[in-house]
Amino acid sequence: MPEFVRMGLILMIVGAVATTILAATEQITREPIAEAKRQEILKALRQVLPLGFDNDPDQDTLVLIDPSLNRKEKPVTFYRARKGGSPLASAYVVTAPDGYSGNIDIMMAVAPGGIVTGVQIVGHAETPGLGDKAVITDWPESFKGKTLDNTKWGVKKDNGDFDQFAGATITPRAIVGAVHRGLKYFVENQDKILASGSNAQ
Repeated sequence: MPEFVRMGLILMIVGAVATTILAATEQITREPIAEAKRQEILKALRQVLPLGFDNDPDQDTLVLIDPSLNRKEKPVTFYRARKGGSPLASAYVVTAPDGYSGNIDIMMAVAPGGIVTGVQIVGHAETPGLGDKAVITDWPESFKGKTLDNTKWGVKKDNGDFDQFAGATITPRAIVGAVHRGLKYFVENQDKILASGSNAQ
């Protein structure tokens, strides 16, 4: 057998074995990876949703698209918490495109009537020690109980109700703006968001 044919066969066998191993590895790790992502979502949901729901919010979802949720108009999943079938709140991620270092992803939850029950930063690239204070401090707690009507939606530097950080006004300003837009969207679409059934638009 010519040497080049023999080498070709060896390479083909090695390639087939490698492909089989990769496929098997992907199959084995697919479910653990999916479960790890699910647990991350559940952890964020527990931080922002009110206590007392008796359903699985990650199984009771609605997908909507709107530029007020993120400017790229990517689909946004609304996770709906219920008790005895009645809606308690819905949690979803809004994106602030105007953070100091780029996008800031914010998980927020809103109860019927447009009352914010919680806010958590779930993704950002802000400067350590400055902009990331929105993550490492309890500053997001200041959104709890806020509505469109009982709050001046801005940082104090802009005559609003929310504190800013010394040397880092851009980050809190971006977050406040994004949560405000997300809250307005919820109020305008509350019936659709909280309705029973899972669907997408």
